[in-house]
Amino acid sequence: MLRSMYSGVSGMRGFQTKLDVIGNNIANVNTVGFKGGRVMFKDILSQTVSGITAPEAGAVGGVNAKQIGLGVGIAAMDTIHTPGSAMTTNVPTDVRIDGDGFFALKETEDGPTLLSRAGNFTLDAARQLVNADGLFVLGPGGETITLDDDTEAFAISKTGQIIEKKTDGSTVNDKVIGLVNVINPAGLEKVGGNLYRMNQNSVEDVEGVEIVNPMTDGLGAIISGALEMSNVDLTAEFTEMIVAQRGFQANSRIITTSDEVLQEVVNLKR
Repeated sequence: MLRSMYSGVSGMRGFQTKLDVIGNNIANVNTVGFKGGRVMFKDILSQTVSGITAPEAGAVGGVNAKQIGLGVGIAAMDTIHTPGSAMTTNVPTDVRIDGDGFFALKETEDGPTLLSRAGNFTLDAARQLVNADGLFVLGPGGETITLDDDTEAFAISKTGQIIEKKTDGSTVNDKVIGLVNVINPAGLEKVGGNLYRMNQNSVEDVEGVEIVNPMTDGLGAIISGALEMSNVDLTAEFTEMIVAQRGFQANSRIITTSDEVLQEVVNLKR
C-alpha cells in the first residue's frame, strides 16, 4: 500500500478532532467563564530511506538523510485561559475576577475543592453563598460563606469582602470571597458545570492548595454586579473551521489520488 494513503487517513483524523474542539468552542460562546480550546498538530514517524554520510574536509562532502514522513498526530489540546469579556448584570451576587485566580467551590464539607471562573452566585435559604449548582463558595482558609441572620443588606467590595449591614445600622466585613492561584491553568481538568479539577500538573499541592485573599495576595479585584463571559472569538473560530474543513478535504483527496494510483497498478495485469 502507498504511504500517502495512511498519511491522508491520519490527516483526516486530526482535522476531525480539530473540528470537534471548534464545535465545542462555538457551542459555549455564551457560557459564563468558559475558556476555549485549541488543537496543535505534530508530525509522527518518518521512514529513513538512507542515512547521512559524514563529510571529510577537502575530500568528501556530506550527504543529508532521506526521510519520508508518515502522517500527522495530535500534539496537544490546550485550554486557552485568556480573560473573557465583562458583562454587567447589576446583580449583587454576580462577581467577576479582574485578574488571575479562580473561585474555590465545594459540594460538601469533606468534598474536593473545585475551581471556576464563573461567578454567577446566589444566596440560598440558609444565607449561604453558593453557585448555580449549589456548591459552596469558599473564603480564605476554606471556610464556607454564610451571612448573619440579622443582615438586612450587603455589598461585595473589590477586595472580595462582603460588607453586611445589620438591622441596628452597624456593618461588618469579616467574610471574604477567596481565590486560588494556579501555577499552570492549562493543566486543569474540565469536569463540567464550569468547574475545573486540580492535579499535579496545575498546582504544587492538590490536597493542601491555599485559598487566599484576592487583593492582599495580588490575584486581582472582585467586581460585583458583573460576570466574565466566554473568551471564544467567533471570527477566529469560523476561520479555523474553514481551515479545518479544507484540510480535511485536502487529505481526503490524498486518499482518492492514492486509490487511483493503486487502481492503475492493478490494471497492469489484464
